[in-house]
Amino acid sequence: MTIAPPFSPTPRQRRHAEPRVGPTSAPTTPILTVDLGTVRDSYRQLHAALPGVDLHYAVKANPSQPVLDALLDEGACWDVASPGEIDVVLAVDPDPARISYGNTVKKPFDIGYAHARGVRQFSVDCDAELDKLIDLAPGATLLVRIATSGAGADWALGQKFGCDEVTAGRLLARAVTHGHPVGICFHVGSQQHEVTAWDEPLATTTRLRGVVRARGSDLAVVDLGGGFPAHGADPTPDVSSFGNAIMAAVGRSLGPDVPPLMAEPGRALVADAGTLETEVVLVSERAGRRWVYVDVGLFSGLAETMGEAIRYRITAHRDGRPLRGRVADVVLAGPTCDSVDILYQQHRPQLPLDLRVGDRLRIHATGAYTTTYSSVGFNGFAPLREVHR
Repeated sequence: MTIAPPFSPTPRQRRHAEPRVGPTSAPTTPILTVDLGTVRDSYRQLHAALPGVDLHYAVKANPSQPVLDALLDEGACWDVASPGEIDVVLAVDPDPARISYGNTVKKPFDIGYAHARGVRQFSVDCDAELDKLIDLAPGATLLVRIATSGAGADWALGQKFGCDEVTAGRLLARAVTHGHPVGICFHVGSQQHEVTAWDEPLATTTRLRGVVRARGSDLAVVDLGGGFPAHGADPTPDVSSFGNAIMAAVGRSLGPDVPPLMAEPGRALVADAGTLETEVVLVSERAGRRWVYVDVGLFSGLAETMGEAIRYRITAHRDGRPLRGRVADVVLAGPTCDSVDILYQQHRPQLPLDLRVGDRLRIHATGAYTTTYSSVGFNGFAPLREVHR
């Protein structure tokens, strides 16, 4: 048997393969940096825009402990979707009364586990789920989730979750009959651009409140959901515009006797705090189009570019200095050997014409739904790392 000699790279190969070292060297990419000061500022701005509304942070957006600690300091409550998220939250905030279990699809074990740990608020959108909650979460507050169109949102959520008004009325009546406090929840879609998106579900909430009152009860809470946007590539109204429109709609729909209100912001609290740094791996021309390949992709944190739904702002730099000059449209793709790992083909961001291998891109407003979407190790690429400052 012949044994091959150990590989010895040439000087040229070493220049490409070895990381730069020294005080000016950039961190290994891809890497997400989250500014905790921006997280705190985002919470304060939304809290001011929605006076009297309890903000339950959607933990799935970014469950890292430094982020949770920062939000806890500001007074946030929690929206969770699994026993794992319950454990993560209770590790930083031991009060389960501040948790709302917003996922409408739960195993019986998950409901029992949450109830045993002290969680007393759950969401539901069908009879089969209500049966489980009546059996396994006695006395808990049950929020019936109504469907919305998701119109105006980049990432609509209407197909998988929520029920129609007639079904919601039946579920509310059943829950009241079994001794549960009840509420109504909805979600107008993630990265919402229309400040009036809350008007229709709030009008539905008013009609359903009549169903509950006819049974001698009232709504214990109305959950306004999420949808508050980050600053992506497309312009969006500012947070105060959303707050003014939503609170006006609350006043029109629910009148002077407004039930307790909560919301489930995720993206709006952490996305703008995050910057994802990625390295250019290849620049090429294919069929008359300019392609740029980077070392982060659909499977390593940018799942929300699926269908080009979430369009991030992107800037380029070389050795820490911004690249300026002429730009051109590009197709942006990730590094894996999978043909669907294309981030933008129709949206086509503009990047500098002199962009070359080794340059860096900064993908902005990526503090939400990136590290949690990153695969364990598809194609042997490591999961997306996150650091905080």
